[in-house]
Amino acid sequence: DVIAGFLYAILILVVFHPVVDLIDNFNLTYKYAPLIIITFEMTAVEKVEEQLASLRIAKRSALGEEPAYLLDIDLSRPAQSADGGSVAVSCSNESVRVYNRETLRFLREYSSHPGALRGVRFAHACDSVVFSACSDGTVKCWDVRSATQKPARVFSGYPSNVFISFDISCSDLIVCAGTEKDEQDAFLVFWDARGITDCASSAKEPLGVYSESHNDDITKICFHPVEPNLVVSGSTDGLVNVYDINKDNEDDALISTCNSDSSVSFIGWCGKDLKQVYCLTHDEGFCWWDMAQLDTEEPITLLHVLDVRDLACPENHSLQYLVGGLYHEKAEKLFLIGGTCTGNIHLISCGTDGLSLVGTLCGGHSATVRSFHWNPVDESLLTGGEDAQLLLWKPGAVERSLTKKASLKIASSVQKRVRVHNSSLKSRKK
Repeated sequence: DVIAGFLYAILILVVFHPVVDLIDNFNLTYKYAPLIIITFEMTAVEKVEEQLASLRIAKRSALGEEPAYLLDIDLSRPAQSADGGSVAVSCSNESVRVYNRETLRFLREYSSHPGALRGVRFAHACDSVVFSACSDGTVKCWDVRSATQKPARVFSGYPSNVFISFDISCSDLIVCAGTEKDEQDAFLVFWDARGITDCASSAKEPLGVYSESHNDDITKICFHPVEPNLVVSGSTDGLVNVYDINKDNEDDALISTCNSDSSVSFIGWCGKDLKQVYCLTHDEGFCWWDMAQLDTEEPITLLHVLDVRDLACPENHSLQYLVGGLYHEKAEKLFLIGGTCTGNIHLISCGTDGLSLVGTLCGGHSATVRSFHWNPVDESLLTGGEDAQLLLWKPGAVERSLTKKASLKIASSVQKRVRVHNSSLKSRKK
């Protein structure tokens, strides 16, 4: 763009050359044509794309005694803590690890989970409360100020429930977990989460379930960021359902059903006023819908890409898998995050006209990236991978502590114990 602008300025001066001669012929005092200065101002989206492409490693966590895949990451939201808040990570060794948000210093670990972990979430109103869902049919609440291995509260499902997804509403009032298929049904289980900020030790029974909207494993659940009554769920049946849980029954609560035509691996809210929904699939597809068009004649599908790997990273930029998406509210722009098995991270811009590669983050991870969390407050990115590393990326940062060489030995030992990233959830069933 800069070179093009320079050439255009030269062209303008060439065009003005006869004007200079004409002025000289009339013996006027103007000896030169006016200097034309052309400036190019970046749009908000271009600034954000440039900022994302400039992300560099600021911190990396120290390697623990027992390496494990870092499967999910969440960040405490309020900035009330004197130490800058906390990062919670669910790991493949069935533990939740807590780190300092600014330094990535390890703080504590909760390992009393009798099954595989299916996510980790901080409460929205209290940065000391974190939740984790487990395949044993429970969602546990932990107080990160305490090192005790006893959860502050346990949300118990029904006897046959095996949880593989969960989320908590933005008001901290409702916890919802999704189950594996049990015989012919898959369930969304709901609990009343009021009182969690008190962390009074007690067990909670479910408020009830939705059982008719999905017919296979419910792989993802995502509450609306600002409207606590709205929640979206995704399943291996290919359906992405949007609900208003204020309604009296499941039939009335189901606002919309969108079909991705493949097993859903990730879902999220985006768009102006957060009225759009998108999903990624286990075969690296991408779907994007506009819920604002439900009551109009316009189609709700904004974009449907069967395989992002074929479109987003042409030529020498290989893309082997997708991790998830992030919506940048300031720029009103949706981005996808994917990568390679050698640890490179691709940032992909989404538009209704298609996908484009924004940049690639290299030199951080040495194996597949499994999780990330975008922090809009300081425009930073946290990533976790199969190399057991937790990395903090910031625009223009310079890494001061180098421990990368030691981490390169981790991936092979962990690989023996945990399934690979892009295997379908269906394939692990026996």
